Amino acid sequence: MNWSQLGTVAPELASTIQQRFEAHLHHVVATLRRDGSPRVSGTEARFFDGELYLGCMPGSRKGDDLRRDPRVALHAATIDVEMKDGDAKIAGRAVLVNREEASRFLRSLSDHETGADDIDTDPPVDGDVFAIDVTEATLTKVDGDELVIETWSPTDGVRTIRRK
Repeated sequence: MNWSQLGTVAPELASTIQQRFEAHLHHVVATLRRDGSPRVSGTEARFFDGELYLGCMPGSRKGDDLRRDPRVALHAATIDVEMKDGDAKIAGRAVLVNREEASRFLRSLSDHETGADDIDTDPPVDGDVFAIDVTEATLTKVDGDELVIETWSPTDGVRTIRRK
């Protein structure tokens, strides 16, 4: 399910999670190495045109990981120790996009960030842009003396779990 579709089935959760990701540029991504062990890397996750995108520099290990095994998890930067705005996570499968879609996405970044029209926004031959097919979205917050976990999955829909 793409990000736009998640917004249709779980609008409040998707909106809050997107706000958490958009609050900061840098996040954490987990991929799987060739031997199956986890790799954690820094990344920029961006929402554009109903999709959630990740870009990988040419020759990056995370790009190699995702081309080999598309399972991925993203964790929004959590800088507030009290987590008053929540802690957001997304899991899914990374889908390599075609060159035309990658160029459209990269052009949106240059237009938004610099206003420049003359930046070369063609994706590098060896670099990759992935759209995330979402299989789980989670927001964790503290409410008084409880930990409140709101989560969505295609099998369970939206569920709220409270822990003391």
